[in-house]
Amino acid sequence: MRMRCTCLVIQAPDDLRVVEQDVAELGPGEVLVQVGYGGICGSDLHYFHAGGFGTVRIKRPMILGHEVAGTVAAVAADVTRVKPGDKVAVNPSRPCSRCKYCLEGLPNQCLDMRFYGSAMRDPHVEGAFRNLLLCDAVQCEAVAAHVPLQHAALAEPFSVALHGVQRAGALLGKRVLVSGCGPIGSLAVAAARIHGAAEITAVDLTDETLAVARAMGADVTVNVAQTPAWVERYSADKGTFDVMFECSGNERALRAGLEAMRPRGVVVQLGLGGDVSVPQNMIVAKELSLCGSFRFHAEFALAVRLINEGRVDMRPMISGAFPLSRAREAFELAGDRKRAMKVLLDFAAETA
Repeated sequence: MRMRCTCLVIQAPDDLRVVEQDVAELGPGEVLVQVGYGGICGSDLHYFHAGGFGTVRIKRPMILGHEVAGTVAAVAADVTRVKPGDKVAVNPSRPCSRCKYCLEGLPNQCLDMRFYGSAMRDPHVEGAFRNLLLCDAVQCEAVAAHVPLQHAALAEPFSVALHGVQRAGALLGKRVLVSGCGPIGSLAVAAARIHGAAEITAVDLTDETLAVARAMGADVTVNVAQTPAWVERYSADKGTFDVMFECSGNERALRAGLEAMRPRGVVVQLGLGGDVSVPQNMIVAKELSLCGSFRFHAEFALAVRLINEGRVDMRPMISGAFPLSRAREAFELAGDRKRAMKVLLDFAAETA
């Protein structure tokens, strides 16, 4: 008799359903993970509220989620990487390892990527919001026994922040600006602190998000809604910051940050927000480097290691955990920036 798993499915905008599905049998190199917690991401919220983002739209029901951690329930006979009972964070990124970008060492740019909970492909790639998840053993990174699974579930967004830091180059002794302090921005603060930034300034529109940024390591925080002249202070003498992580995807935020950048500074764009215009003359005159940062690869293992070693404290990031039966409530809270940073789904609560 096949096992059944409980999943969270998006049927259409504003239509979340908890459904049961069969779990396939273990194949070579595979692991069955009993999911403990899953974090609600901005992309999950886009599917929930609008059925997608940009040109990406759900065409049929899809299991949501890609930020999960759990406990290994079973492994195939050939798996030695993990064993039953191990706590793991599951990497949702599954590059093909065959296309030209994978072979060039750019697996995050894979031409045949399968990323959990994504409607970019058709058929869609099912997500990881289910209490039993069958995955490849190579997707599993061991979580230390003392680390709560709630913290391990944040390995994926932390990986995104770490990849952004990698794109920026060396941060040792640099003055860093983080613009937009949602989950990625606040984790970018933590990543910059770990990588040796001398001073980190975080800017956002709400005091609640800035409080989390401070807890994650920001030295200075500025509420730009209350202090609209903040740019004047930091733009004097051609600017203050060596590196900016722009995490809001907002054109006004990017333009303000560019004014505050020192000549030959590096701007890493992490936030997504559609097409924007940039002050080309300023970029040329200051000789600024503007680069994008997309997903991650090797950073996932680093994220788990840093969490295991206690190099980053995820507690300030977590706003609450809800069972699947309260998924709508969890999603509504996750979309409220004044009340929540990272909201988790508790899959163990459904089977307790």
